[in-house]
Amino acid sequence: MADSTPFLCDDTETDKVHHLPSLGSTIEKCIGDFNWNQFLQSLLVSLAWFFDAQQTFISVFTDSQQPWHCTNTTNHNSSSSSSSSSSCTTNTTTMCNLSNGSWAWDGPTQGSIISEWNLQCSNSILTGLPASLFFMGCLFGGLVLATLADSSLGRKNMLLFSCLLMSLSSLVSTMSPNIWVYSAFKFLCGCGRATIGTSALVLTSELVGKKWRGQISVIGFFFFTIGFLSLPAMAYINRSSSWRNLYLWTSVPTILYCILVKFFVQESPRWLLVQGRKEEALASLKCITSTTHSNVNLAINSMFHIEETWNVDLYSALKILLQKKWSSRRVLAIMGMGFGIGLVYYGMPLGLGNLSFNLYLSVTLNALSELPASLITFTVIDKINRRSIILIFTIVSGVFSVMSIMEGKIWSKLQILFELISFFSACTSFNVYLIYTTELFPTCVRNSALSMARQAVVFGGSFSPLLVGAGRVNKFLCYGVFGLVIGCSGVFGVLLPETKGRALCDTMDEEERKGSAILA
Repeated sequence: MADSTPFLCDDTETDKVHHLPSLGSTIEKCIGDFNWNQFLQSLLVSLAWFFDAQQTFISVFTDSQQPWHCTNTTNHNSSSSSSSSSSCTTNTTTMCNLSNGSWAWDGPTQGSIISEWNLQCSNSILTGLPASLFFMGCLFGGLVLATLADSSLGRKNMLLFSCLLMSLSSLVSTMSPNIWVYSAFKFLCGCGRATIGTSALVLTSELVGKKWRGQISVIGFFFFTIGFLSLPAMAYINRSSSWRNLYLWTSVPTILYCILVKFFVQESPRWLLVQGRKEEALASLKCITSTTHSNVNLAINSMFHIEETWNVDLYSALKILLQKKWSSRRVLAIMGMGFGIGLVYYGMPLGLGNLSFNLYLSVTLNALSELPASLITFTVIDKINRRSIILIFTIVSGVFSVMSIMEGKIWSKLQILFELISFFSACTSFNVYLIYTTELFPTCVRNSALSMARQAVVFGGSFSPLLVGAGRVNKFLCYGVFGLVIGCSGVFGVLLPETKGRALCDTMDEEERKGSAILA
């Protein structure tokens, strides 16, 4: 009977390791020095982050409460029955108790879903339904699609499918007649968006050698920042038009990007070799390598690689990750860390409405704060240990998040500064967290592990709308809780090994042996 234990080698096969080069070392040799082909491939793949950011934060504007004003009406009934309910003054904070005609929107009725569908006086559960279902879609999509990039689809096809699903659902949402249909399309959009960043990050990290892996991974973060930054500019230009235009402007370019991915992006040679598809791996390597083609053929043919014995199905990678003690410990620790980071990373932009600051300007400043976060990540990623970077910036984020709830004449003016420092620190932690996760797990389960890590981030973010709503009454329940949670999340790093300067592994056995050697 065949051995049912996955990813294990017998003694005869293990002896071969000392005589033949491994899959990991062979690929590092074949990829060669960093070149323009690898750079252009990484640039094209990382562009997916731009569209990811737009769909992640677009509801800050499309689902927002529009500004309004009192109108100078004189035809009110002067009877006592309507005196208090219909009067509108500069001190009035809500239009829900006002009579029709005593107030009006500053912009067009189609400026957001709230004003178009008359949801201004609806409860927060209904008005927050689209955003909540978007996050639920991210969780659902991540769970259902998580292992397809490791099993049947691969990195490139998973990226293509995710971008296409996100863009088409976003495009069709422009035809929504009510909030229920709109929310359903937001759920589908979240399902597609769930695996875009994961597939893009894993694919870029597997297309280059270990020397440039950290720096190349940061390209995606820059594109995410630019995508985030494009939203307030687009929303400001569109402030006199329908919210549907924002979805048109963001979804159509994404569809065009999918065409580029289909015809110009190469599949990961690491994944192809792990799957036993040697000819396709050779073709992919020849497109990106700086090594001569004859040397690539010779290296691939002479390498040592034990074929994986597990049966590939949808959840086999997740099963393997949780079966082994060392990998399950890493998964749980990285998810605990991601929960705290996600709570602040997604919660801070949503909570900007609780601050006395212009929405367009505050969103722009938050988006701009991601640029120095990406620069810091690019600068220190190969100079400081991953665990240390995450611990330092999660603590800084936590401290300044708590400080942003301080009241007083002086402190109130500093709230936006404290919020920006906290968000910047959370962004830096998030960037390093994603790179760190790709290095902790081997090729055969890397995409699945990173998907679980990102689901932990999204799961943390799914609690942020509730805390933001509660923060309108008590700010500690928003920024105070944000600070305490992210401040503690970095501690999970003590349970994980350091990966700085270490080559990527391709099989579970190889990762386990390397981990045992470090401990020894």
